[in-house]
Amino acid sequence: MSERVICEKEAVWTDGAGSGVTDERVEDWLYALRHMDTLAIEHEGQPVSYRELAERVASRAAFLAELGVTRGERVAVLMAHGLLFAITLHALRYLGAVTVPINARLSLEEMVWQVDDVEARTLLCDEAHEVHRIAICERLSHVRAWRCEVEMKEGKRAFAPDSICLSDVQSIIYTSGTTGRPKGALLTYGNHFASAVASALRLGMLPTDRWLTALPLFHVGGQAVLMRSIIYGTAAVLQDRFDEAAHRARLLQGDITMVSVVAATLLRMMDDEVTFPAALRVVLLGGGPAPAPLLKRCIARGVPVVQTYGLTEANSQVATLRPAEVSSRVGSAGQPLMSSTVRIVDERGEYCPPNGVGEIQIKGPTLCAGYWQEKKVRSALAEDGWFHTGDIGYLDEEGYLYVLDRRKDLIVSGGENVYPAEVEAVLLTHPSVAEAAVVGRDDATYGQVPVAVLALHAPYDEAALLSFCRAQLAGYKVPKQLLVVDRLPRNAAGKLLKREMRLWF
Repeated sequence: MSERVICEKEAVWTDGAGSGVTDERVEDWLYALRHMDTLAIEHEGQPVSYRELAERVASRAAFLAELGVTRGERVAVLMAHGLLFAITLHALRYLGAVTVPINARLSLEEMVWQVDDVEARTLLCDEAHEVHRIAICERLSHVRAWRCEVEMKEGKRAFAPDSICLSDVQSIIYTSGTTGRPKGALLTYGNHFASAVASALRLGMLPTDRWLTALPLFHVGGQAVLMRSIIYGTAAVLQDRFDEAAHRARLLQGDITMVSVVAATLLRMMDDEVTFPAALRVVLLGGGPAPAPLLKRCIARGVPVVQTYGLTEANSQVATLRPAEVSSRVGSAGQPLMSSTVRIVDERGEYCPPNGVGEIQIKGPTLCAGYWQEKKVRSALAEDGWFHTGDIGYLDEEGYLYVLDRRKDLIVSGGENVYPAEVEAVLLTHPSVAEAAVVGRDDATYGQVPVAVLALHAPYDEAALLSFCRAQLAGYKVPKQLLVVDRLPRNAAGKLLKREMRLWF
């Protein structure tokens, strides 16, 4: 596979990954709005206009440039959700640097691995992650790190960004690996633009839109809201974390038009005594298949919930239900968005007929430009030119997508993806564990939680084993229940029978 430098960047990215985006240049979206006094971001009640945001971003970009951040450099960002993260993300775009958001819920070991794997030499963090900043720098001596509130002052000069090259990589967002280590999806500006246009054509877009989200900005869902707002010239309303009372109260102020949720958060914010204002036109529900009773309850209450199917590699949405179709298509994620193509393929590689269940495969301009994995770029596409999601579902006669499982073994816990292979790999490094299998157990609050089946070759202490896991995994990945058996069930080929083990919980 050939490699080239895209738009005279210092970093080399692999060409031909399938996004289909050209090297066309456009004016920076935020810079184009720098004279507007309309709302750009509201963070925990603090409003920031486009004029003020552009000034603060330019100042921050100038200071980062003085620190030596360069075009094409991969910069790790470890921050809490909010205005500081947003300003930093936009400032890195002004410089042409590549943002590598680090999931703040990861263990220190996971953070160190990602910063090292992406070969970042700069780490930007906030006060809440000062301990992690120090620890990462102790482990990776080549990394220079700054805590934004303390060490980053205003730049000495205004900074005018270059135009955006649509094929440039804007961010590298790591996804949990189904086997082994995670890999980073290379998301381009063209991916963001194509996704924003396709979403607007499906859901509509109003100049007065205000999109509320507590989805973290280190996830593609949160970052998509932020990027779309500057492409549209609308407002992103950010809350630090999901709190059902705070979310509900903000919605009841009457000016929020869109909100992003997962099933667990939607369930918590629903209150039978509350009627949401008419201004709320879209409740975008992602993060995995939603329970039918929850959808029907929303419909009965007049809550404008629309299901969507997406993934990091496709820059969030792939298919989304139209608001007018909610009551007639319960359980569907809708038809594919503009320019996205979805097909269903069986285990033999043949197309499935309508309602035939198989793997969901996709094509389109929102697909990432490849993967960053083990310090090199890899294609995200299979040899047939399609992205194989590993998710299972079907298309009905009219092309509406129904997702049956997020992935064959994937556990979606409170909107977070838990890949069993990653958890199993940690369990198997414990001296007492001979075999390990992780499956999902239904949970009323989080949808699913991970649980583990173990075979041992030495006595173990459950509390110590769970503590061992917490030292290496994010909290939501740690098994919530351990079951010890003599031998794990396997088929004739030696593969674990996880379907059978799920029935044990």
